[in-house]
Amino acid sequence: MPQAIRAADRKKLRSPFFVGMLIILFLVEFMKGSLLVVVLPVYMKNYLGLSAHTIGIAFSLQYIGDNLFRSPFGWIGERLGYRKTMAGALLLTVIAVSIIAFFSGAFWLALACFILGLGTSPLWPTAMTGATEISGPNNSNGQAMGTLEMASLAGTGSGPVVMNFLMESTGKNYHTAFLILIGVGIILVLVALMLPSKVRIPFQSAGISTAGTRKGFFATMGQKLVHLWGSVKNTLHEIRTTLKVSWMVYPALFLQSFVIGLLSPVITLYVQNELHLSPNMYSLLLIAGGGITVLALIPCGKLIDRFGTRPFLNTGFLLAALSLLIFSMVHSLVLVFVFVCIVGISYAMILPGWNTFVAHLVPKGERGTVWGFFLTLQGSGMVVGPVVSGQLWDRLGHAAPFFASAIVMALLFVIHFILSRGMKTAPGA
Repeated sequence: MPQAIRAADRKKLRSPFFVGMLIILFLVEFMKGSLLVVVLPVYMKNYLGLSAHTIGIAFSLQYIGDNLFRSPFGWIGERLGYRKTMAGALLLTVIAVSIIAFFSGAFWLALACFILGLGTSPLWPTAMTGATEISGPNNSNGQAMGTLEMASLAGTGSGPVVMNFLMESTGKNYHTAFLILIGVGIILVLVALMLPSKVRIPFQSAGISTAGTRKGFFATMGQKLVHLWGSVKNTLHEIRTTLKVSWMVYPALFLQSFVIGLLSPVITLYVQNELHLSPNMYSLLLIAGGGITVLALIPCGKLIDRFGTRPFLNTGFLLAALSLLIFSMVHSLVLVFVFVCIVGISYAMILPGWNTFVAHLVPKGERGTVWGFFLTLQGSGMVVGPVVSGQLWDRLGHAAPFFASAIVMALLFVIHFILSRGMKTAPGA
């Protein structure tokens, strides 16, 4: 029987919806990695002559657009279906890159970054909702979560590498880069149009729609708005009554991305100023850490499905805390590579484990909305993390952000340990 269940789970991971979401995840992260890491900073600073402050505002708007609309798009996705929601949103990414390609003013670029974030905001709520829905009879979605994370990381890593090579081979021809990214956006829309519709909660019944056609356009629109407002109220009521989680879940969601925000703005500075690694050696370091994370995601996801999330999250948080703490103290190149690989392994345990753990907290009735809310709260840590990290770097020294991130990982271990003890009967806990 367990073998039959596992075979059914593997079959669902090959479903058109899941394969389509993997392709979309990879291409979206490829596009964002290319734009935000390689193209836009240099293009806006050196080519257009914009200030670093303006660039920072544009990038912040991209993040706000991505994070702020996750929950609304999760709600919309459950009602309009995956195909319409994702195709319409991803069309915005094509518009955003087109604005960047053909307009040069600071206002237009900031607007394009916001639209880009808006266009990618339903991605993770849709992916998480779908992964939760296709989990097998034993509710085992660790493998699904690991596969999603692998596609995301592969896109994030390959985007800057491919775009760097392209920019060098074309003599930094931004026009060519933008045209290629517009093409990627068009492919995204086409893939989204092949997703299953799967409307879970319709706006109105057929009887209401038929009656509306007799009453005329304005009466129909008024009736739709009334039913839409009623649907929103019912959604909020259902979330309040079905979402019964410990208060500790909310700071844990915030801290999960806060620790990444602490490290993201200073890791390059630390490697260059403290470790004095060459750009090629730094690229090798990123490949080593990211590669081992990607390779370990699938086996970790399978083991999580078999043994539950508790041992992997406890081990992952502790391992990350210790390795980040020691990483800030070593300068030997060999030890630096060793601890980067250990951090990569710990994240391979944490990423699918944490998403699976959270998936068991999501009520069945409003999965898209609750996933959007959870992901918005989790993503808010990325807003605060870089600000705190910069202050720590300037005031307390270059090692301070790493100490702080180690403390946050230890705190996450404590929170998860307490939460998992209170969920002994929950599957996957």
